Amino acid sequence: MVLLQQLNDETVSTGFSLFEKLGPKFFIRLSIDIVAVIILIRFIYFPVYKNRENFYTLFIFNIIIFLITFILNKSDMSMGAAFGLFAVFSMLRFRTEGITTKDMTYMFLVIAMGLITALSKGNWIEISFIDLIILICTFLLETTTFMKKEVSQMVNYENIELIKPQNKVEFKADLENRLGIKINRIEITQVDFLKDTALIRVFYYETKKD
Repeated sequence: MVLLQQLNDETVSTGFSLFEKLGPKFFIRLSIDIVAVIILIRFIYFPVYKNRENFYTLFIFNIIIFLITFILNKSDMSMGAAFGLFAVFSMLRFRTEGITTKDMTYMFLVIAMGLITALSKGNWIEISFIDLIILICTFLLETTTFMKKEVSQMVNYENIELIKPQNKVEFKADLENRLGIKINRIEITQVDFLKDTALIRVFYYETKKD
């Protein structure tokens, strides 16, 4: 019984000492990071792209990056090592499956925000201001404030004869007639000569809804 009591006392003291070592600085920065990432993912990314899977991935990546860099920073980790971690985590995600350029950009943002919040030497006001700048810039770029917003759509196209370069005008006109949109540009992603079909991505400017 005495031994069990000692083990319990040691466990409790170890747990409290861990929180004491982290200090209020950790919890303040973690709170700032979580709030900033929730705003970025839930109120900027998700309303536009509607991707729930990436919602989870982006949030978890940010938290992991923040925790690792903050804890390692206690051991005087250099900025070079921090960017090394940034590269490693980026490669782990990007090499597993193909992702769009926009998703890659948001992945970069959540990783960068985790690093900034964990490693910045400024106070909580300065860190919050930096995160706010990132959020405002991202929000403005996702709107049509500076330029028209280009969106894309994948199409499985069966009239394979029209994908030839000499039929470019007829090809675009046929797609616009079928989709009912004004196409900006077209990318041929894959051609299946066995089925005489092509997988293409069409790009067009998003129009305002009435």
